[in-house]
Amino acid sequence: MHRFIPSRHLRQSLIFSLSSLLILCIVVFTATAIYAQETLKVATEPAFPPFESQAKDGGLEGFDIDLMKAVGQAGGFKVEFQSLPFDGIIPALQANTVDAAISSITINQERSQTISFSRPYFKAGLAIAVKADNPNITSLDSLKNKKIAVQIGTTGAQEAQKVSGAQIRTFDSAPLALQELLNGNVEAVLNDAPVTLYALKSNNLKGLKVVEQLLTEEYYGIATSKNSRHLAAINQGLSTILNDGTYQQIYQKWFNATPPQLPETVNFGESTSSIPASSVVINALPNLLKGALVTLQLTAFSVFLGMIAGSLLGIIRLSPIKPLRWATIAYIDFFRGTPLLVQILMIYFGIPALLQGLGIEFSMSRLSAAVMALTLNSAAYLAEIVRAGIQSIEIGQSEAAQSLGLGDVQTMRYVIFPQALRRMLPPLGNEFITLLKDTSLVSVIGFQELLQEGRLVIANNYRAFEIYAAVALIYLVLTLLSSRFFSFLERWMNPANRSTKRNTQQARN
Repeated sequence: MHRFIPSRHLRQSLIFSLSSLLILCIVVFTATAIYAQETLKVATEPAFPPFESQAKDGGLEGFDIDLMKAVGQAGGFKVEFQSLPFDGIIPALQANTVDAAISSITINQERSQTISFSRPYFKAGLAIAVKADNPNITSLDSLKNKKIAVQIGTTGAQEAQKVSGAQIRTFDSAPLALQELLNGNVEAVLNDAPVTLYALKSNNLKGLKVVEQLLTEEYYGIATSKNSRHLAAINQGLSTILNDGTYQQIYQKWFNATPPQLPETVNFGESTSSIPASSVVINALPNLLKGALVTLQLTAFSVFLGMIAGSLLGIIRLSPIKPLRWATIAYIDFFRGTPLLVQILMIYFGIPALLQGLGIEFSMSRLSAAVMALTLNSAAYLAEIVRAGIQSIEIGQSEAAQSLGLGDVQTMRYVIFPQALRRMLPPLGNEFITLLKDTSLVSVIGFQELLQEGRLVIANNYRAFEIYAAVALIYLVLTLLSSRFFSFLERWMNPANRSTKRNTQQARN
């Protein structure tokens, strides 16, 4: 090379320039490839077979899953699925925490005001599921004054609200709604027809039937945030697989049928104007306050019953009888070592299903199940608080009481427990506040406490931030009032404060 370019500096400059150009080309090519294969975070709820469900290997499977993968391949982007509860999908899109969502989301006017939809990819409708021996429910009109189970945030839940006199129970997923029907706590489930039919065919739901299909005509769409830049690529990929036969293959795989014709768009009437945030909260306030009252009632009942059970367990925990002490330890370890949410599901869904499997007709009201689960759970924690409070009293107190001729029960009742109670008040206050917040978990069985009321409001107006902020503020007010109440009890039960007040009154007199 030095023969053609004698200058050494010129050769070095040429080599440096060529190397820089090569590196620049590699960077540009890599950036172009990365952009061409952009990864979209796609939300889905894997509890809606045959559209979305969890596979045996722990991954996701279903019609929607296969469809979205095919759309991504045709549209030139990769897909990364994220599991979310159905009522949290639209708020996630609004917050741009996910790029898109495919979870059998029906295209309707209310949702279209807050998010954008792709062209329709599935034709569906609502169906009514009842027990096989129920001949009375045959249509929407026959659901009047009946108990209906629905999934929160779905068009089935919206349609159920139009039924006159209907008692609606709302659940986080379709399988829980069907289990509620199977346990005999409701008379019907209003849900999407393909999902209901698949559940009755594939799962252990004997004794249920679908009385009518496609009560409404609906279309599913892939959802994105409002005017998302990803919508064009999604529509391009969806149009491609609809035209090249890929869509038909996926439909045939999951439904063993020929897919119906799909329109390119779904038209609605004139859109309604946006409601100001202050009006949204004001309109929701009556329902939120009603839920707050239910939350307080649940907490009061559970703490009262839990205190009785916990006191007995705490005393038995100190018993010299080993079998009793071991049984108490086992109870405490079980209820402290398992999640409260699992306990609620076991009590409300598991126990009736177990007994009915043994041929015993049994059902449980939501109030009974909620109070029972919260009471049993809080009793385990309160038992340890009581035990620690009793053991904190000096042994000399017991010896003095016995020297005065008091028995064991009298010593505990008149000497030990009153002093221990004053020392237990701070942890008891903490337990009350914890239980106040834990009542939100009973929403999983459709109990309409404060959080569930907020979720039901969001399912209708899709104003997640305003409603959740109002819910958080109400919880904060409740916990602050509870904290002040227990602080007052501590001062009122403190002997030093009582003697000070007595001496002050005597000095004034």
